[in-house]
Amino acid sequence: MKIVVLAKQVPDSTEITVDKATGTLVRDGVPSIINPDDLAGLEAALELKDKSDDVVVEVLSMGPPQAAGMLQEAIARGADKAYLLTDRRLGGADTCATSRTLAAALEKIGYDLIIAGRQAIDGDTAQVGPQTAERLNLPQVTYVDEIMEIAPDHVKVKKSLEEESQIISVKLPAVITTLSGMNKPRYMNCNDIVDSFNNPVEILTYDDLAADLPMETIGLAGSPTQVFRTFTKDVTAATETFNLTAEETGKKIAETLNEKQLIKK
Repeated sequence: MKIVVLAKQVPDSTEITVDKATGTLVRDGVPSIINPDDLAGLEAALELKDKSDDVVVEVLSMGPPQAAGMLQEAIARGADKAYLLTDRRLGGADTCATSRTLAAALEKIGYDLIIAGRQAIDGDTAQVGPQTAERLNLPQVTYVDEIMEIAPDHVKVKKSLEEESQIISVKLPAVITTLSGMNKPRYMNCNDIVDSFNNPVEILTYDDLAADLPMETIGLAGSPTQVFRTFTKDVTAATETFNLTAEETGKKIAETLNEKQLIKK
């Protein structure tokens, strides 16, 4: 069984800031990491590989050349192979163009199960995994918190919702999207890091996929949406205050939590 994990290199959100003049993210000097939801998906795939000699784990990413370092790390963690889809002609892609390009790459490399993180911490759209599934005409399960069982023809997972969990069995091939809290990713060891450099990342470009992707469908040209502005909310010392009795305070807290959908009346 071939499991392909979709991974994205993202800036560490704990250190990133926004340029107030341009409204864009300041990435200079900010360390890059594997997107946490994607890393959980990789760990889930590696756990399946640990249990079966028939499982092969590959990782696919679309991004700039420096993302190869992230993919080399994925190999050091235990992935069998990694592909980096990188080309200036693919730059500026929104989720629509990105999913179209990833689907073409997946058709090229093959798959039985595709695992994608629920969402990326730099975009927070949660759209690439589901859109890729639609383009490949595959069944999908999102918000997966556990892979309970996998067989040649199906996978059984636990889907985590706000107020309940669902156990879902889906026929393969399929796409699932994973939550970062579903597991604890393993550490790399020195031997695996050294061995990973004997298994270099395979580079794919637009030319490798051109037969299935007209130029007007990729990159900025193929992106119907664009980010208008990025900003952070200013924090001030002004705070709304209330002078309430104990009973009124309890009601106010309950109403606020209900409005934010943290509790249900």
